[in-house]
Amino acid sequence: MNVFTLSSKICMSHLLLKETFDRFLFIEGKITTFNTFQIDGYLQKDFFDTAPEQNYSHWRDVRAFCLQLIKGKRTPLNFKIVLSLAPEAFASFLSDHHLSTYRPEEIQGMYLNFHFDGNTLQCVTGVSLHGFRMDKTLEREWDTYAGKMLQEMMPGVSLE
Repeated sequence: MNVFTLSSKICMSHLLLKETFDRFLFIEGKITTFNTFQIDGYLQKDFFDTAPEQNYSHWRDVRAFCLQLIKGKRTPLNFKIVLSLAPEAFASFLSDHHLSTYRPEEIQGMYLNFHFDGNTLQCVTGVSLHGFRMDKTLEREWDTYAGKMLQEMMPGVSLE
């Protein structure tokens, strides 16, 4: 797990206005403006004519809704948005990072947890597995990957 302190203006542009995170799944969100809005990203498969393969919405499908809640003259009091790399990308991530001792089906999620407290925007990275492992190589690789991705979009990202 790493904690990155981010430039609010640049990160919010990537998060809400650009397609930067659209390939990620939206796990959950909580946005506090004039009310507190909690959003569960879990798909209600009975709603669809053809049930989707994934269990969670893609960020691209809820991004505009979250933008509507956040945009305005006043900054939100706080928010939390949790994204995960989509499961269909797990195998290529493992391959690209030479993590042959892991199998994609072992991974529950590879997370980016964005948290804004009214002043500071941070991103906390994390990995969840379906079982316990002493080996933390996957977590370190995900932390490094996420840090590089955030630094590429926002030079000067600081690591706490």
